[in-house]
Amino acid sequence: MCGIIGYVGNKYVDSVLLVGLERLEYRGYDSAGIATILEGELDIRKKEGQLKKLAESLNLKPLGGNIGIGHTRWATHGEPTEINAHPHTDCKKQIAVVHNGIIENYQDLKENLIKEGHVFESETDTEVIPHLIEKFMDANLEKAVCRAVKELKGAYAICVLSEKEPDKIICVKLGGPLIIGLGNGENFVASDIPAILPLTRKVMYLKDNEIAVITKDKVKVMNLEGKIIEKKVETVDIEISRLDKGNYDYFMLKEINEQPRVIEKILHERIKNSKIILDEMNLDKQYLAKVKRIIIQACGTSWHAGMVAKYWLEKYAHIHTEVDVSSEFRYRNPIAEGDTLMLAISQSGETADTLAGIREGKSKFVKVLSIVNVTSSTIARESDGILPIMAGPEIGVASTKAYTAQLTTLYLFTLYLAKLNYILTEENLENKIEKLKQIPDAIDKVLKKQDIILKCAEKYYQKRDFIFLGRGVNYPNALEGTLKLKEISYIHATGYPAGEIKHGPISLINQDMPVVCLIPKDELYDKMLNNVQEVIARKGIVIAIATEGDKKIAEIASDVIYIPACQEDITPIVTAVPLQLLAYHVAVKLGCDVDKPRNLAKSVTVE
Repeated sequence: MCGIIGYVGNKYVDSVLLVGLERLEYRGYDSAGIATILEGELDIRKKEGQLKKLAESLNLKPLGGNIGIGHTRWATHGEPTEINAHPHTDCKKQIAVVHNGIIENYQDLKENLIKEGHVFESETDTEVIPHLIEKFMDANLEKAVCRAVKELKGAYAICVLSEKEPDKIICVKLGGPLIIGLGNGENFVASDIPAILPLTRKVMYLKDNEIAVITKDKVKVMNLEGKIIEKKVETVDIEISRLDKGNYDYFMLKEINEQPRVIEKILHERIKNSKIILDEMNLDKQYLAKVKRIIIQACGTSWHAGMVAKYWLEKYAHIHTEVDVSSEFRYRNPIAEGDTLMLAISQSGETADTLAGIREGKSKFVKVLSIVNVTSSTIARESDGILPIMAGPEIGVASTKAYTAQLTTLYLFTLYLAKLNYILTEENLENKIEKLKQIPDAIDKVLKKQDIILKCAEKYYQKRDFIFLGRGVNYPNALEGTLKLKEISYIHATGYPAGEIKHGPISLINQDMPVVCLIPKDELYDKMLNNVQEVIARKGIVIAIATEGDKKIAEIASDVIYIPACQEDITPIVTAVPLQLLAYHVAVKLGCDVDKPRNLAKSVTVE
């Protein structure tokens, strides 16, 4: 959610911090600020709104100094205003703090600090942190920070500057991600790797309850009791070009168009001589063969991927599968036994609710396999095994290529289990793999239909309500299409299993209601066709996602977006793409910021 960047070295910090914050914009934000120390005094600049406002103010009055911290805020406590923007300070304006996360006990702390004479300026939970550090500054800064964070309850990542020790940044991690970047005569800290590329590729990942003291020549990591911790230095291998839009107007469109190549890469890495290779899984075959129940927990788009996987796992692997929204999972006293496997799905690997679900599962002695895009993430590190989806950096807030990469990876995992349990024969497995290899070409063909999808968007972009319908394995994609449209165009949309429209939603359908119907040629085609007829009978506008050659739907639908014929069970990997493009083109027509939709964050690191 919030983005953090810090620098200490020989460069002027304003350019380093601004570029770093620009690379964190995808996380979502509503205000931004930076702080530096120049000639022994803190200099803080903050602006509500887009980062360019902060950049414009710095052009008018440049910021000096060779040490500083920066922040993009996504409001949780207090409105998105300049006064609530980070960094926040203590009473004497000598300590500056940036923070990602939530301080759950901030109200009690604030009341006590006010009684002690501290004066607060903002509505945020963050502001208690510099005041607590100020309270304990009878010691040095390290000890004061350690004492302060022991008072905090919640999940957070923080960075601290102080006039009294102007050569260092102190960072603490408990829940929110923090990465230390190492340079020559300079060092960095950030909430995500893109912020410090291409300045360095050598990094250290802080773990929970670790504190780092960063100067330009040294990084010291210790626990909150002061015990030194030796950290492994890792080299980041990310192509810088993948962090740029290239010739595309938006990252989202670039990432939609990258999907065929992403899936090709997954298949190339995962399939060798008609065998499925899942080496990173780190779960032995004997354990997997005993799994009788799978719990999938995830949020948002990843939850929809889990819902599709449930169909596959139960149909092919014959394993009972439950799918939970992570934010609800741990509050229902989930029953788990030794033959239960948890699948945790998260693009970022930092989703707070999913991480909490993992910890709940592990407390019940359940093994956890995470499906992640970022292999260095907290979720990946806390899981028993991982399956990387290999999608590469996804910058657009609305997930696209990560979704189809998740689906592809989950389908391969399903086939792996089905073969392991002797449910699929070698011949059946080879057949399904060959069908899966046709998916990149099918998506390429959909991408060539963008003119058709654009015309559809132009017809309906002014509608204020949409309904999405699907059945069976494509019902989750009805939800995903709904989510995409809501996320980036701010149009109200709802998704339903098509068979449920008679139980209430049909009352919403009239001549002004576009209804997007997922109707590929599969075993539920005839039933879905009946549901389409029900919509038409109520004068609804039918936008059909259908299989090439389907003349029946062409005769009755207002608009048809065709997909190539493919194996029935894996159509969600293909039908997702026209839904993404429809949402994209509607949002662009409405003038929305597709990559940075309002109020949303790419990585949701608070519960």
